[in-house]
Amino acid sequence: MHIHALDSYCPGTSPVHRLDPRVKLLLTGLFILTAALLPEREWGAFGVMEGLVLLTTLLSRVGLLRVQRRSAVALPFALAAVTAVFATPGRVLWTVPFLGGTLSITESGVVRFLSILARSYLSIQAAVLLAATTPFPDLLWGMRALRLPRPLVAIVGFLYRYLFVLADEARRMLQAREARSAAPDGRGGGTVAWRARVTGSMAGILFLRSYERSERIYMAMLARGYDGTVRTLSPPSLRPTDWIVGALVGGVLGLILLWGRM
Repeated sequence: MHIHALDSYCPGTSPVHRLDPRVKLLLTGLFILTAALLPEREWGAFGVMEGLVLLTTLLSRVGLLRVQRRSAVALPFALAAVTAVFATPGRVLWTVPFLGGTLSITESGVVRFLSILARSYLSIQAAVLLAATTPFPDLLWGMRALRLPRPLVAIVGFLYRYLFVLADEARRMLQAREARSAAPDGRGGGTVAWRARVTGSMAGILFLRSYERSERIYMAMLARGYDGTVRTLSPPSLRPTDWIVGALVGGVLGLILLWGRM
């Protein structure tokens, strides 16, 4: 498995691609913070923020359908907030029978759920755009330049470097299992209990191999002088375009938040 199979970066030369990674990280964080701080029922403010996402997508030329498809993958996790529909007190809209009793769907609960869904989807789209227009090494460089905790940046970097190695290891183990569980009738694999037992054993073996690999890698890094700090070149100065875009987008987000909380 090649590393690009796990990388969502879309090469390009658009203005969004050329923007400094530090500016993109700051603006993405500010965008997510603005979405989180907007009160409920501020559908106009949510709509303006979605307009910013669509405009940025068009400027980046990474494909509107691509961004929406990648963002929709994380939506099922946001559906965990559906309990707010029943748990929030307010004017009852519908009553649903459930396990011999009833569940009341309230107006306040529906509004809260839709607001959580809007915040989540806006944040996911912003993160997808950041990953699609910025190479992952540049993101790590931007995190270090913004003085994020060094252990956090190092862990994220190692995760990116070795995730595809572990995925390839798991793929080889699955191929070996399939090769050893064939049957004359063409239907191999055993019973459900057998599959569960084998899957548990494979997970344990993969964990042990990963642990041993991490020990070897760490010893090799220490032998080469690693002391917990990744040496990089000094970050270049921000261009005037970066300052202008950062100030403009930051000001727009500030106005949206002010409008939503008035």
